[in-house]
Amino acid sequence: MTDTVEAGVVEAGAGAGLELPESWREVLGAETEKPYFAELAAFVAAERAQHQVFPPKGQEFSALEATPYEKVRVLVLGQDPYHDDGQAHGMSFSVLPGTKTPPSLRNIFKELDADLGVPAPDNGYLMHWAEQGVLLLNAVLTVRAHEANSHKAKGWEKFTDAVIKAVSAREEPVVFVLWGNYAKKKLPLIDTEKHVVVQGAHPSPLSAKLFFGSRPFSQINDALSGFGVEPIDWQVPNLKQG
Repeated sequence: MTDTVEAGVVEAGAGAGLELPESWREVLGAETEKPYFAELAAFVAAERAQHQVFPPKGQEFSALEATPYEKVRVLVLGQDPYHDDGQAHGMSFSVLPGTKTPPSLRNIFKELDADLGVPAPDNGYLMHWAEQGVLLLNAVLTVRAHEANSHKAKGWEKFTDAVIKAVSAREEPVVFVLWGNYAKKKLPLIDTEKHVVVQGAHPSPLSAKLFFGSRPFSQINDALSGFGVEPIDWQVPNLKQG
């Protein structure tokens, strides 16, 4: 079967499609026409045919869907989707309602409470952030179940680098959040003359001691206020009543 590539849509392998949300097609459509992206789509299709892959098919671009290009105010860069059952849904650090909050996200909520007095919610679903313009982007957008980093170096990094560069190219200033050494390596992709970069340790339990006390959320909101735009309401709504 011959791979077919169109702006914003790739069909590869057994009919597997990776379709960009409309607001991102103008800035990333050309990226999806490059040979590596067709190879990436074919790889993901083959993986899905033989293995369980997270997030579920059709949710690879959930972050881009939830936060349109022109609405991005903050970009939080993660590395790899959660690889256990029922966790990943296409947004970095976020999990679906009803899923136990993972350790890194628990630490994020703990620091948010210490920083801004925002109490931890009863869930880890970060759609409230995304809808306010917080792009929750992973560098790699798929993973084989229970095998961390199993889809690294297959093309996703090249694509998400293009996402970062597209956001950096915007006229409106954005706050980029780079937690951990992996994320910090993306700094050269960002126009630091125009944008604000908040760097710190990763919230993983392995580096949480350095993450705690870094006050990233107040830094983000201070930067947004400096841009003359509304700060983020970081309080994730509770899902349980009472």
